[in-house]
Amino acid sequence: MTTFDDRANAFENRFAHDADMQFRAEARRNKLLGLWAAGLMGKSGEEAADYARSVVAADFEEAGSEDVVRKVVADLDGKVTADEVRGRLGLLLGEAKAQLMTEL
Repeated sequence: MTTFDDRANAFENRFAHDADMQFRAEARRNKLLGLWAAGLMGKSGEEAADYARSVVAADFEEAGSEDVVRKVVADLDGKVTADEVRGRLGLLLGEAKAQLMTEL
């Protein structure tokens, strides 16, 4: 194997790792958002965990996070705006990445 092949493989591995970590961070962010929203709805325990899982699942409807924003805004029925949810998503992404880094 040549040095070029080694470098190509290293870049491919790095890309795959970065994509996996981004996916995990976004899923964790969505779970944290779901738990936050569940708290606003008065849910706790297993009911809150179930709702958080439904928020994570909502992210698979389309590319990007707008599907999650729409779900949470609709479920909270006027308690928050879409911009507030987007802002919360931004904050929670950093928290999700920090949690993942401590787990590795």
